Amino acid sequence: MRIMHISTRLILGGSQENTVLSCAGQADAGHDVSLVYGPIYGPEGSLLPRAREHGGIETIETPDLVRQVAPWRDRRCTGALRRLIRDWKPDVVHTHSSKAGILGRLAAWKEGVPCVIHTIHGLAFHPYQARWRNAMYIVAERFAAKRCHRILCVADAMRDQALAAGIGRPEQYVTVHSGMEVERHLDPAVTRAESRAALDLDEEDFVVGTISRLAELKGHDDLLDAVGPMMRDDERMKLVWVGDGWWRDRLLGRVRDLGLADRVRVTGLVPPEEIATHLTAMDVLAQPSYREGLPRTVVQALLSAVPVIAYDVDGTREVCIDGETGRLVEPKDVAGLAGAVRWMREHEAERREMGRRGRELCRERFAAATMVRRLLEIYEEQLEGVSA
Repeated sequence: MRIMHISTRLILGGSQENTVLSCAGQADAGHDVSLVYGPIYGPEGSLLPRAREHGGIETIETPDLVRQVAPWRDRRCTGALRRLIRDWKPDVVHTHSSKAGILGRLAAWKEGVPCVIHTIHGLAFHPYQARWRNAMYIVAERFAAKRCHRILCVADAMRDQALAAGIGRPEQYVTVHSGMEVERHLDPAVTRAESRAALDLDEEDFVVGTISRLAELKGHDDLLDAVGPMMRDDERMKLVWVGDGWWRDRLLGRVRDLGLADRVRVTGLVPPEEIATHLTAMDVLAQPSYREGLPRTVVQALLSAVPVIAYDVDGTREVCIDGETGRLVEPKDVAGLAGAVRWMREHEAERREMGRRGRELCRERFAAATMVRRLLEIYEEQLEGVSA
């Protein structure tokens, strides 16, 4: 098959890593694969070098594929995508993220591509933005759903929310869990002691970690409010932030104002292949994000046998099972977040058992090979239906 993936920005992020792993697996299986993407900028890093290093993925930048709504650029981008599709002649166009999903599906449908697929990694509409903006996104997603054959979701919650908003038909939807390089987490390259030493952490420290962009709606302020008082009372409690973003300076200013600069470690951007190393240092992962599809870092933590505390949003509960693999907290419940951290601190045996159960839950379900195999099956089913 000739398979073209289209993604808005190849920054360091869950949907982008999913896309690059899909491309790599499909190329390794003997298919011709291209990856079309828009300009990459800002402090969030880039996965483009990872895609290019593979060697079997043709990478194509289209300059008008931008994240923000920009009518003239969007129109130019649709035309550019149509030309790319005509020249490249894909059997499959598989789109990722909202903007690439809307413009890419429109272009592929107009060009008569026999298999047009879209993956919902996270929905563009959510309770934390203006109603008019949500309405605009919903209208656009309804339009695009009529111009593709299948809609894949990384979590059942994405399917349920999309259908509740009138997007697509039930028979279009298939859940395909986001693939991970599970071996990195099951057999990490460094020991816990080595990882902690690199972060200037002691073995006796209780380490709460986060892995996410330092950005809006990721819950870093809530976590500081929850654990700050505990950290002042307990010198062994430490916080590790893995990531970077537009809010870095403001958040680090808060850390200094709270008198916790010596208790918080900020790693900055970390390549995906090094995430497992940092997880090895953690006792618990905190994921107080206000919106997610199915948080990749939650799965990665559980693969590393690290239990999770997370806000109960979107698909999080499908892997962070309250009382089994972690603790779920209602969004904005800072007291509940603090209580969950305190419980993890005080219940070491139960905490470790949660991590073990999480590893068994995720090791096969979220393997990259499992995802690639399922994607190829879906493509083939659609193409067989066209040729029948």
